[in-house]
Amino acid sequence: MTLTKNLLVLKKVTFSFAVGWTVLIAVLCLVKFTDLPSIGVSGADKYVHFTLHFVFTMLWGYHFWLKLNEIALPKIVVIVIISLCYGILIEILQEKFTTTRHADAFDVLANFGGALLALVLFVLIKRRKQQTTR
Repeated sequence: MTLTKNLLVLKKVTFSFAVGWTVLIAVLCLVKFTDLPSIGVSGADKYVHFTLHFVFTMLWGYHFWLKLNEIALPKIVVIVIISLCYGILIEILQEKFTTTRHADAFDVLANFGGALLALVLFVLIKRRKQQTTR
């Protein structure tokens, strides 16, 4: 009974983290930040986009892993597509509704790269799990 209860709590926690991260992406990409220090790395924002969508895909993928009790790669692929669409939507919103941000196709590519890396990681984890259960 306590294992089931703990699993339900974990599912709720992972869902909360995934939703929170999704909201955080929107806030970070749409809110105007002034007087941020420059870190002097060319294309640093692309690393940020890559990381945001890598974590997005990992959190949602892990949530569904717990929910389904398996790594369902078709679900992860759907999450990658959702990440891509979400990234495109954020870029459109930046262009249309902000004065300090503009749409950037390279941001979308960085988003997609992060999501794809998470997909690759899930594929590797699934293969590893299958090898150890044989």
